[in-house]
Amino acid sequence: MTTASTASTASAAAAPTAPARRLRQKVRPGRVVLGVVAVVIALIWVFPVYWMVNSSLLPNVVLQNTTPTWLPFGGSFDNFTAVIAGGTFFPALGMSLTIALITVVVCLAFAFLAALAISRFRFRGRTSFVLAVLLIQMLPAEGLFIAQYKLMGSLGLLNSVIGVSILYIAAVVPFTIWMLRGFVAGIPADLEEAAMVDGLSRTQAFLRITFPLLAPGLVASGVYAFLQAWNEFTVALVILQENSSQTLPLWLRGFIQQSASRATDWGQVMAASTLVAVPVIIFFLIVQGRMTSGLVSGAVKG
Repeated sequence: MTTASTASTASAAAAPTAPARRLRQKVRPGRVVLGVVAVVIALIWVFPVYWMVNSSLLPNVVLQNTTPTWLPFGGSFDNFTAVIAGGTFFPALGMSLTIALITVVVCLAFAFLAALAISRFRFRGRTSFVLAVLLIQMLPAEGLFIAQYKLMGSLGLLNSVIGVSILYIAAVVPFTIWMLRGFVAGIPADLEEAAMVDGLSRTQAFLRITFPLLAPGLVASGVYAFLQAWNEFTVALVILQENSSQTLPLWLRGFIQQSASRATDWGQVMAASTLVAVPVIIFFLIVQGRMTSGLVSGAVKG
């Protein structure tokens, strides 16, 4: 009896416990390798951003040294102060923010109504309209510059917020329609019909039931429109030719050219680049939750 109990105790001690078995099953070499690869890729991706911020805090004398400075010990915000003291950053920032906000609001309004019409109604020319939306995306932007310049010039909209906003809206609306179409088509019309049976009108049913469900799609489409308007350079270069009406990409280009004329101050250039990126980072921090759910929903709908 003693021998049997001793053997059973030894076998129980030798056998792994349930948590240990689960841990052993979870820790797989393949997953570890994929995790390491993901971390390496993330570091490679984020390193240029870190190097930009790091360089913006260092004086130009340190940056010109052949030995790289990996950490900004002893750095300062002098480069940022010098960039802002030039007096041209905030006008360019206001120009970019105004154009981006106009583009986002108008794009979402037009694209939302168009996507709703395509998904909810059957009308003559519906297929042709959808094909036209796709074909417009295939047109090279460079081939339209001359026509756009002449059109804006004839309307007196060169060097104006309205002129650039119109061109940005025309460029962004087609793809935004296509994005929102998937979200609208993924919401069953039966939800609205059930709400109408309960006594709501069609408009009330749409606003109370369908519209809240479209919030992630609207945010994801708005992020796309914002980035297109914020980062666009070539159209702005053609239409906005006066120094007093420049967006941030044009301002950064002019800042680099002015710096190059007196030997490039890379510290100030990196500080200017960081300032251009800050509004986008703030915007992403505000909408990141909705944007992520919107992109995932759009991947499986319509």
